[in-house]
Amino acid sequence: MKKYKYDAININKEKFSGTFIAKDEKDLAVQLSKQNLFLVSCAPYKDGTPSAFFTLGTGKVKLSELTTFCRQFAVMITSGLSVLNCLECLKDQKFSKYFISILNVIYEDVKSGIVLSEAIDKHKSVFPEFFRSMIHVGEASGKLDEVFNALADYYENDAAVKRKVKSAMSYPMMLGGMTVVIVILMLAFIVPRFKDTLSDLNVEPNGFTKFIYGLSDFVTTNWLYLLAGIIVVVLIFILIGKTKAGALFYDKMMLKIPLVKKVQIATMTSRFAKSFALMLNSGMDVAAALDAVSIVISNKDARARFVKAVEEVKHGAKIATSFEKYHLFPQIMIQMIAVGERTAQLENVMQRTCSFFEGQVEETLDSVTAKIQPVMLVIMGVVIGGMFIAVYSPMISIMTSI
Repeated sequence: MKKYKYDAININKEKFSGTFIAKDEKDLAVQLSKQNLFLVSCAPYKDGTPSAFFTLGTGKVKLSELTTFCRQFAVMITSGLSVLNCLECLKDQKFSKYFISILNVIYEDVKSGIVLSEAIDKHKSVFPEFFRSMIHVGEASGKLDEVFNALADYYENDAAVKRKVKSAMSYPMMLGGMTVVIVILMLAFIVPRFKDTLSDLNVEPNGFTKFIYGLSDFVTTNWLYLLAGIIVVVLIFILIGKTKAGALFYDKMMLKIPLVKKVQIATMTSRFAKSFALMLNSGMDVAAALDAVSIVISNKDARARFVKAVEEVKHGAKIATSFEKYHLFPQIMIQMIAVGERTAQLENVMQRTCSFFEGQVEETLDSVTAKIQPVMLVIMGVVIGGMFIAVYSPMISIMTSI
């Protein structure tokens, strides 16, 4: 039996299209005739994930598109539309061609009788695991509209946090980049001219000036080798990060660098609080919710410890005790979870703490930025100022002696 995508007309010449399982084209025509339809054209239908070649190879749907999809789906299904009608409307929206092709496949699968969660599960490389888990929960609990609204809120908040992190780190990175560019320009163009001038005046450089001139000679003579070396080193670091052990090592280091650690923990805590509350509010039991939430913890070292803590919870340990043992979250989170467990109000407690921890992320970013910026300015001043002093000090000495 094969699955065919067909175009057909009825006796009134109205056009119909869809998918149908049949032995061959002749059998398809017979089956459609039983529904008073006349086959016009057909082709074997592949319900796999469309090629991701034109998505730069990521194969992922943009979070902005996924957020819009969730919000619109929630509005439609709350209005009383069926899942199939919602998909029919959404696949005609202004999404990317890749996402529309995915929605078309999902639509055809649901139309053929497959439930939405199973149709989405066929595209594991496209949709986040957390999203797919929540669709299962929504169908099982009968709260699909609430789940889609909650997912839209979650992805909107998550995107806002990522924007804040990028915004907070952009200025220090810009200062660092400017410092490197200025140093390279000075070594490549300015220092050689001053060196030639001193050579014409028969002045012998010494001390730090001699070191800077030597460094300039080395850079201008071997710049091609230096560039190749930098590229090789960067590629090696990238390739190491692609390995399981390398990625784990990098993430472990991220949790040891003081200022970076604060941002990582604050972001991780906020995402956990929001997603865990969302899972519990959707009707999922605690153990299953903890299993599903592990995917939102992006730091691999923290996720490994989180998985160990969840295993202990499954064997009867308290959540707060296990999290504290593996040093996963700030003490205030541990205390709130402990209160929720003691009062059997874990769902309500987690729901109320979401906004608090989202605010904590912003405060942490502001604090880290306030500390990094002066440090970067001092480094920039010392490096560039030191180079100017080294370059100009011989000229100043000559002027003074005259």
